[in-house]
Amino acid sequence: MQNRYQLFSASVSCMYHDIQKIERVEMAKYGLKGPHAQCLLAMSRFPQGITAARLCEVCEKDKAAISRIVAELERAGMVLRREPNGTRYRSLLSLTEQGSAAAQAVNQRARLAVEQAGAGLDDERREIFYQVLALIAGNLHAICKDGLKDKYEGSKENQL
Repeated sequence: MQNRYQLFSASVSCMYHDIQKIERVEMAKYGLKGPHAQCLLAMSRFPQGITAARLCEVCEKDKAAISRIVAELERAGMVLRREPNGTRYRSLLSLTEQGSAAAQAVNQRARLAVEQAGAGLDDERREIFYQVLALIAGNLHAICKDGLKDKYEGSKENQL
């Protein structure tokens, strides 16, 4: 069990760091940082605009991080903020032409990275991999939300 945990956690950690490095390299072309990639790609899926609160949910980042990223993307001329009623509250964020072009380029590079990372997998194994990955991610999310359950929790031997 210890070996399986070490292999799993080390592999996930290594992949996460490699993804971050790829994002950094790709975003450096625009004078931006890695975390901007996720926001650009998320915003490209909402051409009508998206609120910062919804962007937090989609990117799974906290409000402060999204606020910083959006401000930097605005300064870079990639994001436009539409403020209904003249207030920033619930303003809609959308990509400018420059932001859309960057998002499209980053999306193409991300597809290429995923394609190369999955080299050697046939379609059937790739489908199984993504199903298993989604299952594990869901289980880990439940553990973080509800806590670890004792293996014997609820069994007669474990009850007082």
